[in-house]
This record gives sequence, structure tokens and C-alpha cells, in this order.
Amino acid sequence: MIFLTGGTGFIGKRLALHLAEQGHSLALLTRPASNRSGLDHPNIHCRTGDLTDEDSLRTAAEGATAIIHTAATVKAWAPDRRTFDRTNIKGAASIFQIARDLGVERVVYTSSFFAVGPSPDGIPIDESFERDTTYRNDYERTKALARDEVNRALDFGVPIVTVCPGVVYGPGELTDGNYIVKMILDHVRGRLPGIPGDGRRLWSFAFIDDVIRGHALALEKGGHGDRYLLAGENVSLDAFFALVGEITGKPAPKLHVPYWMLKCVGFCELTLAKLFGRQPQLTPEVVDIYRHDWVYSSQKAETELGYSMTPLKEGLQQTWEWIKKEGLIRGG
Repeated sequence: MIFLTGGTGFIGKRLALHLAEQGHSLALLTRPASNRSGLDHPNIHCRTGDLTDEDSLRTAAEGATAIIHTAATVKAWAPDRRTFDRTNIKGAASIFQIARDLGVERVVYTSSFFAVGPSPDGIPIDESFERDTTYRNDYERTKALARDEVNRALDFGVPIVTVCPGVVYGPGELTDGNYIVKMILDHVRGRLPGIPGDGRRLWSFAFIDDVIRGHALALEKGGHGDRYLLAGENVSLDAFFALVGEITGKPAPKLHVPYWMLKCVGFCELTLAKLFGRQPQLTPEVVDIYRHDWVYSSQKAETELGYSMTPLKEGLQQTWEWIKKEGLIRGG
């Protein structure tokens, strides 16, 4: 049995269904308020618990022979920044301890391209890259520092395989992790004022189906202690929106919004978030993220796991067809 955390999230839900269809039996960690829709499958069993409650984790993980840990706080901001530490660092440490106690055969840990760091000079980097300790927001900081928990667990013999997806996009839950689909929807609805900066910054866009297969491959044959980048096509924001415009029929934004202007908007949004307790649309820290290139090589995953990447245009076309089918764009 596979114990899966984050099974109601963007990546986790698609992964749960994929593995269930392959014949695996899964126990999903779910909170009482989690959206369990779409998880009706005879091989999927939901168990109530919380990543910050180790007792409930242990109860939910009983009988597991493998663990896939995808759960995380994926947000630009939280009212209490310690939320990121409790889930992304301490939560991971708890999962690894439980894996050690249960003697599981394999743990697949979902990290992030943010943990690897930005790409100097826009040159794709791989798993051997040694990042600095400059972090733009708490999500990047905690996903990077969680690497220390991985290393500690490896020292105790926990068989962990780490996967680091790129900028994941595609059909699925519209959570904070599905940022790209939300961006596409904002563009088509006319709510996106322009492209951040000069539009030349590069991003690695990873299609959700590729990332899901990458997880399954890591579970099957990933090397203990190894880390794999599950990235995608590396393109600029200008090129990305040109493709979005071509596929949706909504021309790409012509305006490029200067970073200083975005910073001003971010500060205003952050102030309103603190006053009214809502999620900001933008933060100054996110603007700093847009100032960098985030591009990667997945050669190791391709060679050792058999990972493959869907061309961005093809992935965006599938995403757009799903958006229309789901009725997310009225009249689409």
C-alpha cells in the first residue's frame, strides 16, 4: 500500500488516480475540509489526518510499504509565516521519521524547482547545481531548507527519492499550485494588465501529465538518495504568452509592466491582505521571483527514469481544451 499526502491537491489528486489505475492501493491523507471529489476509485482510501499532527499521520500511514509526500503549503504569502515551516519543513521531517519507523521500501518526496534555485545567466542547470542561501519568499526558503531534513533521514537509511518539478501547468485542481492555469484564465478574461518586466526571463514549463509519470517512475526505479528534475520546455514569458495567444485567440499582452510598478502593486496588495486576511494577488517577493530565470535540464530523469517532456504548445493546447470543456470560460 502507498501512503500519499497531498492527495487532494493539484499534483496529488492526479497522481492518486494515475497510480490507482495502475493497480496500486493507496491511503490518502486528507483533512476533514479537503475536497475529495473525483477520488471515487476502489483502490483509493481516504484517511483523515493533518501534516502538522504526527499522531494522526502515524495512524493514517499504518500498513504502508511506500510513501509519496506531495503535501506542502504552496502560497505566495500566509498571515503567519511559521505555517510554511510547520508544513514544508517539520511536516516533511515527520513523514521521514514515520517512514523510518515503518521500514517502508521507498519514499518519493516532491520538492520544487524553487528548492534548486534560479538559473544564473539563463543557462539551464541540473541536480548538481549548488544554490545560494538567498530566498525570495517563505515557500522557496522552506522548500530549500527541507533538503536538510532529507539528508538527515538519508543518514538514518530512509530510502528517499526526491523529485523537483518545474513550473507545473495543465488540467487539474485550481489550487495555488495551478498558478499557470489561473494566469491563462486571467489573460483570457482581460484581467492581466501585462507581462512582468521585459518578458525575457525564462521559465521551465512542465506539463502535469509528465510530472505525474515522473513521480510514478521515481517510485518504480528512482535511486535512493537521488534527486531528479522533472522540468519541461524552457521558454521566455514573451514566448509563453505568444503561444497562449495563438491557442486561445486572445492576443498576448502588448504591455510590459516594469518591476518597480509591480512592486508598488505588491506592497498595496500585501497591506490589504494583512488588513482583511485575504490572499494577495501579488507580493513584493513574487516580483523578485520574476526578476530571475528558472530553467533546468531534466537529462538525469530522462536517462535514469525514462522521463519525457510534452512540448509546451501541445500541453497548452490540451489545457485550453480542458478549460473549455470544464466551462471555466463562459461561451468557450
